[in-house]
Amino acid sequence: MAFKSIFAIVALAAVAFAAPGHNGRVSCGHGRKASNAVCCKWFDVLDDIQTNLFDGGECGEEVHESLRLTFHDAIGFSLSAQRQGKFGGGGADGSIMAFSEIETNFHANGGIDEIVEAQRPFALKHQVSFGDFIQFAGAVGVSNCAGGPRLQFLAGRSNFSLPAPDLTVPEPSDPTDKIFARMGDAGFSPNEVVDLLISHSVAAQDHVDPTIPGTPFDSTPGSFDAQFFVETLLKGTLFPGNGSNVGEVQSPLQGEFRLQSDFEIARDPRSACEWQSFITNHSLMVAKFEAVMAKLAVLGQNPRALVDCSEVIPAPSTSKAQVAKLPAGKTLKDIEHSCRATPFPVISADPGPATTVAPVPSS
Repeated sequence: MAFKSIFAIVALAAVAFAAPGHNGRVSCGHGRKASNAVCCKWFDVLDDIQTNLFDGGECGEEVHESLRLTFHDAIGFSLSAQRQGKFGGGGADGSIMAFSEIETNFHANGGIDEIVEAQRPFALKHQVSFGDFIQFAGAVGVSNCAGGPRLQFLAGRSNFSLPAPDLTVPEPSDPTDKIFARMGDAGFSPNEVVDLLISHSVAAQDHVDPTIPGTPFDSTPGSFDAQFFVETLLKGTLFPGNGSNVGEVQSPLQGEFRLQSDFEIARDPRSACEWQSFITNHSLMVAKFEAVMAKLAVLGQNPRALVDCSEVIPAPSTSKAQVAKLPAGKTLKDIEHSCRATPFPVISADPGPATTVAPVPSS
């Protein structure tokens, strides 16, 4: 039972503040060094998950799902509940793994049980807390994507947690006002909601329309680029699967999926300009994602009590992400420009026949 697994890991706290070696560096073996001995074990975790979870360092389905899990674990956090003296969730505390039989049954967490169960054995094997492992796996995974960020990783979260309350994870069918209110209650502005949605540049759906699992949100799901921000602003023309589903709206390309929440946030006056700002500024997109993920990863935590082990996270591939373009067959007239303050940037279109999108292969 997942409840019992909470108590299977007790060694972490005892080593959380091991002293650095000479010159502020300690040897971790295999020629690798770290600024703190606590970080050494994470090199072993890195080697293991790159080989056995991420298929040798690919930007595939397990990466997409691991990045999704960082959000679903952390966003179980409510400032308003705290102010009322209630338990509003522990944030990025690993409770979604510790209490998987509870939290994965929440409607908004549909399908997340698969990545929870895939990750759990690694956390137990390496004797690290669930909260640490979830954030580490997300950071390592997204570093495998071309053009991706190098996320901060802080280690030392306790493995004690309580189940997060239901209804703290926004759903794709929720209206924008409800999403912004829920995210505001966790401390995120509308612009920061857009920054978190940068993760959808390497994401796909499995359960909104279960007949077409692995259907990506843009035409370049293996590349951390701004194509998602262009294509979400195109006029919708079709449903890629079995027709309209709750939380789905028409997409512009065959084989591409569009969430209702993405569609509406891209066009909302509170967030449209942030959305558009990434289309021709990849560096800004990466920087904003790194910043908002650093904030998400310590919800409910005291960062000063954690150890910075960011040096263990691999540097992303030097290959650059694709420059955002209009898909073949589309023109600027197909863009539903929604930022009133700034004209839509002039971008070129891919040549050739109309773009179609292949599903994300599962492992």
